[in-house]
Amino acid sequence: MTAYVIAHLRDPQELHPQVLEYLERIQATLDPFAGRFVVHGGPVDVREGSWPGSVVMLEFPTGEHARDWYDSPAYQAILPLRTEHLEGEVIIVDGVGPDHDSAAMAAELRKSGDVAQG
Repeated sequence: MTAYVIAHLRDPQELHPQVLEYLERIQATLDPFAGRFVVHGGPVDVREGSWPGSVVMLEFPTGEHARDWYDSPAYQAILPLRTEHLEGEVIIVDGVGPDHDSAAMAAELRKSGDVAQG
């Protein structure tokens, strides 16, 4: 199952040179795990709530690939270049398959009895 690493990064007041070094080096850490950028910054069209900052989304063949990449010595070596200069959150989440059906998911949730009444 495809997995994604999603980062919500706050825009810095000033871009630190180490962030540029991080950008220059990250692809080499992704390649051994078949990771690729799906979203890398760009304008954010906020439709609900607030969203200060930018979005980065990486795609991996599986959640194991994503976790192994994040925990890899190569990525951990460059991670401080970003984290010391950009605030944000990073998550790893599994995608859904091509047959995913939200109505069927709702039916299963209804059957489980864990739905609030009223």
